[in-house]
Amino acid sequence: MVLDFDRRTCRLDYEAGESHSGPFGGNSNWRGPVWFPLNFLAIESLRHLHNFVGEDLTVELPTGSGNRANLDQVATELRRRLLGLFLLDANGRRAHGPNPHFQNDPT
Repeated sequence: MVLDFDRRTCRLDYEAGESHSGPFGGNSNWRGPVWFPLNFLAIESLRHLHNFVGEDLTVELPTGSGNRANLDQVATELRRRLLGLFLLDANGRRAHGPNPHFQNDPT
């Protein structure tokens, strides 16, 4: 969307992938505070669905591996990956990269 106003052109675009501005760097599909709660809801939904359909429904995990997992196992793996973003690894570092705030914050 483009708006010409007061001798200025203002543009509203969707930026798939990497942002063009520094404050919004990273994958644009993960911007904002909503991605974590949505992952939580997906994990909980998988657990509830597993309780309904049981052990017989399996999916490939990870995709392309040929390994099969039931929906509770998928939920557990997604939970592990999500927590891995915040927990310290074997070297005492977080997955957030070199930003000192994320590496040194005790919480």
